[in-house]
Amino acid sequence: MGKLELRTLPFVLVDVFTSEPLSGNGLSIFLLDKPISTQGMQRITQEMRQFESIFLQRIDDSNRFDTRIFTMEEELPFAGHPIIGAAAYLHQALTPRHTHAEFEFVTPKRVIHTSTSCADGVLKAQMDQGEAEIHAAVPRERYYALLEALNLLTTDMAPGLPMQVISTGLRYLIVPLQSGLERAAIVGKQFGNLLASIGAQFVYLLDINTREGRTWDNDGRVEDIATGSAAGPAAAYLVKHGLAHSDQTIILKQGRFLGRSSELLVDVSGNTSLKVKVSGQVCIIGGGSLNLPERYLA
Repeated sequence: MGKLELRTLPFVLVDVFTSEPLSGNGLSIFLLDKPISTQGMQRITQEMRQFESIFLQRIDDSNRFDTRIFTMEEELPFAGHPIIGAAAYLHQALTPRHTHAEFEFVTPKRVIHTSTSCADGVLKAQMDQGEAEIHAAVPRERYYALLEALNLLTTDMAPGLPMQVISTGLRYLIVPLQSGLERAAIVGKQFGNLLASIGAQFVYLLDINTREGRTWDNDGRVEDIATGSAAGPAAAYLVKHGLAHSDQTIILKQGRFLGRSSELLVDVSGNTSLKVKVSGQVCIIGGGSLNLPERYLA
């Protein structure tokens, strides 16, 4: 029997939307020298057991990268914390002597522009999420079923504010709350179908007083620690309804209920059309490599 040929896949581990290691949202980053299959990327993500993994391949020695993003369950067309984390890592890996840099991530559905900075050892990255797509308010007769499925009461809703679907890449149902965030959970069956019936993909609960949010996968099994793809819609919601000002950095909190406090910064510009940029600090905490037979990657 011949010697088994192994391919070495280096990876880096980072924590995103935090100034402290072992906090924020964890991410594994793979910078590939040649492609691997979708199935291979999915299996590697399941092996890493991080919240998400991102796979990058440089395009013609430029600062553009073919990009694929996976959770342990599926590939995502867009996500916030993997792009933020990857941009910060690329800054350190490729332009360590520069104070600022820019990178583009070419996903299967869109190109995402980022800018990065490094000063006094602090890595930060910002992603341009583009213009927020703001849908009509959800009809009030739909509220009860949605709140019941989220283990919330009608009195938990912030008075005078609607539920509304907003997207900067993924369609989030923004639920404005004045109470109840600590007991919220997805308890309704087939919650994804309920969201789909109002044109949403995911839910984001936002306490408008503390500006703290929570979201889960639609089965309610996994709570997300820091959701960059939801931060843009949440901030656009605050500006849309006069709860925050355009051209002012909005600070959102998340992850407290999982013991991994996170801070997401959002800049919203414009009046009629709202353009969104999401940023955060990144800690690079380690790395290593996987050694796998090619047949698992093809």
